[in-house]
Amino acid sequence: MKKNISKKARALVITGFGLNCEAETSAAFRICGAVPEQLHLNDLLSGKRRMDEFHILAFIGGFSFGDHLGAGTIFANRIKFRIREQLEKFVSDGKLVIGICNGFQTISRLGLVPALDGKYFFQQAALAHNDSGTFRDDWVHLKGNPKCKCIFTKGIDKIFLPVRHGEGKFVADDNVLKRIEKENLVALRYCDEKGNIKCKFPQNPNGSLNSIAGICDATGRIFGLMPHPEAYLSPFNSPYWTTEKIKGKLPREGQGVVIFRNAVEFASENLV
Repeated sequence: MKKNISKKARALVITGFGLNCEAETSAAFRICGAVPEQLHLNDLLSGKRRMDEFHILAFIGGFSFGDHLGAGTIFANRIKFRIREQLEKFVSDGKLVIGICNGFQTISRLGLVPALDGKYFFQQAALAHNDSGTFRDDWVHLKGNPKCKCIFTKGIDKIFLPVRHGEGKFVADDNVLKRIEKENLVALRYCDEKGNIKCKFPQNPNGSLNSIAGICDATGRIFGLMPHPEAYLSPFNSPYWTTEKIKGKLPREGQGVVIFRNAVEFASENLV
């Protein structure tokens, strides 16, 4: 049941340089009761606006800087070497960060996830080229981890979301991967329709180690995932909506909404 939110959380949706999911991401926050604002990265780099005006920060999907030098690399470096102090304060203030697809690639390169031992801005994992060698545009089933502290995936058992990426294979050194698993930082895994974890194509669309689709930091407040929750806000976004309608099982909203609602409710209750 949706909570009665009287306070308005403010969400920053960073745009520009090839990113292209600002409209859907803003709509997701707005649906959940937040006040989203789209700002070009240059507005932050120039000092015209600051991160501390907001409670939630979204690194969105797209192809930042054309994915040159690796997806998310140049975007991450612009932030790291120009406004790192702002982002450090944003994190230390207990605020929320979500990175979706290209945004996940960006925050992993920034070292915001998994940030083992609290070491932010030190890269410990990455998203590599899909094992298939091609861009993958599909829908996937995901299994939530009830032991994970991730704010965004709270209460999620299974969820169905679209993917569209060419560099989505989650990789990390063995020691890092073992700690991610031991500390329950895996928030979402690719699975089959029944919720069974699968490690092979097509259930795992990119060959991610341990079928990892999304991880968080130890606080649960910073979350990165390859699938696009902002692309499934309406029941009519689903490839199966006609069948669901015929069977009388058309849901009230798209499954991706819950991820944003969890964030907005947390921010409204704890940060505003």
